[in-house]
Amino acid sequence: MAKKTTISTEVEIFGAVYPVRSDRDPESLQELASLVDKKMREISRQVQTVDTGKIAVLAALNFADELVQCRQRQEGDWGNVQETVTALAEDLGNALQE
Repeated sequence: MAKKTTISTEVEIFGAVYPVRSDRDPESLQELASLVDKKMREISRQVQTVDTGKIAVLAALNFADELVQCRQRQEGDWGNVQETVTALAEDLGNALQE
């Protein structure tokens, strides 16, 4: 199996520059950093703190909430698909017996 090459890319988030080592391409890392930066700036306008650590934790909680909601929707969608397939299989079975 081929070993992925890791490269170092500098990203800027909330005014600070961070070196990040990853096998992702630099453009996708910049895009991720931009999302984090945008979320932190959004939160900093809504809260009464300038503590970057607290703002980062709130951003992480926001992202975690979005992830959980997406997973729940996906699980719900999968459940609907399973119900539909089961109903169609029953209908087909009934039609074949007639």
